[in-house]
Amino acid sequence: MYRKVLVANRGEIAVRVIRALHELDIQAVAVFSEADRDALHVALADEAHCLGPAPPAQSYLSIPRIIEAASKSGAEAIHPGYGFLSENPHFAEVCRTWGIDFIGPDPQAIELMGHKSRAKATARRAGVPLVPGTEGTVTDAGQALSVARDLGFPVLIKAAAGGGGRGMRVVRTESEFETSFRNAQREAQAVFGDGSMYVEKYLEHPRHVEVQVLADRHGNIVHICERDSSIQRRYQKLIEEALSPAVTPELREKMCRAAVDLARAVDYMSAGTVEFLVNGQDFYFMEMNTRIQVEHPTTEMVTGIDIVKEQIRVAAGLPLSFAQDDVKPRGWAIEYRLNAEDPDSGFLPSPGLITVYETPGGPGVRVDSGVQAGHRIQPFYDSLFAKLVVWGRDRQEALERSRRALAEMRVEGIKTTIPLYRRLLQDEEFVAGDYHTQWLRSRVPPKTA
Repeated sequence: MYRKVLVANRGEIAVRVIRALHELDIQAVAVFSEADRDALHVALADEAHCLGPAPPAQSYLSIPRIIEAASKSGAEAIHPGYGFLSENPHFAEVCRTWGIDFIGPDPQAIELMGHKSRAKATARRAGVPLVPGTEGTVTDAGQALSVARDLGFPVLIKAAAGGGGRGMRVVRTESEFETSFRNAQREAQAVFGDGSMYVEKYLEHPRHVEVQVLADRHGNIVHICERDSSIQRRYQKLIEEALSPAVTPELREKMCRAAVDLARAVDYMSAGTVEFLVNGQDFYFMEMNTRIQVEHPTTEMVTGIDIVKEQIRVAAGLPLSFAQDDVKPRGWAIEYRLNAEDPDSGFLPSPGLITVYETPGGPGVRVDSGVQAGHRIQPFYDSLFAKLVVWGRDRQEALERSRRALAEMRVEGIKTTIPLYRRLLQDEEFVAGDYHTQWLRSRVPPKTA
């Protein structure tokens, strides 16, 4: 096992990883930008190194500065968290070159699953269902239009190297297709440096359901059931549940088996998440995220498995600490992402000083946070500052506990998503679990949809 690990991230995920390291009796090395000098993850670490100015390119995205910090500290491994460099195969390769373990999958798996077209081709070979569409990428608008006609409108145009909704367009009529295709392609080229696209049939009201997998270097690959991430705004998740209200035991078995088959097809190692669109009892592969997910605590709450610790263990060459037969979900968990945003003003970011910060407690309540009262939300980074996760013996108790916990939560000095969640917990359709990926648009003021 490692003696010292550097955490190449900030905020709540850095705090989460540092706590896992300490429980494993491993020294934690933090890195920080000048804007994060007083951050919670810095205070909790055994040592900390400044990377440079606040902009990510000069700090958390600077591979040379992170490697330098790891070398100076004597860290044997680097945990990237999520975001920033977590799915950068070049960073994983650089770590390897410097003799530092990357706590994540091998660079080849990151690169393969990071390219949507190649990921889909791999899924197809593994027998994982795909939404009907192009088998490979297209770069010509005329060729793409021909595919769209065969599929029938509406269709979805997606960047092959994309993510987070960038380079993506829903096209409902043939007359708007070519313009939409070229606009999406230009965005993809600008953001990802790759203008290759693919076209697929657009599913109007699907659910977004994902399966957590874990794998070691000893041939063990397991799934840890599913999460429902359908409460989204512009492809950004806000609320996640484990399990999914829409998944039957039969569908769960099929999806989980498909996720394991895909992980085995890419010789996967570490934690990963296979994401699907679910339409009734049909499911279709979307993508694989080759990192820890923001919503991983929901799975931990219903299984008792510490996913971050497992990541660290398998990176050090140890086998998984459990087998598939040991995974027995119990109860229900719901996660609420606490963002420094104003839901009633178009989800505008709300950086600033947190003057009051009081978190709930009691049975079944977990708060993963990167801040305290007196900390400042920086404008340079993602607006997520904490996650409220609740567990109940069933979904009904989880909802009741959510209402109580959100009523106790007080954050002042900034705008947050907390009031939105309080409203949603009074919504009959949400309470019934009857929602889909576009559902939230009808539950926020028109100007924020």
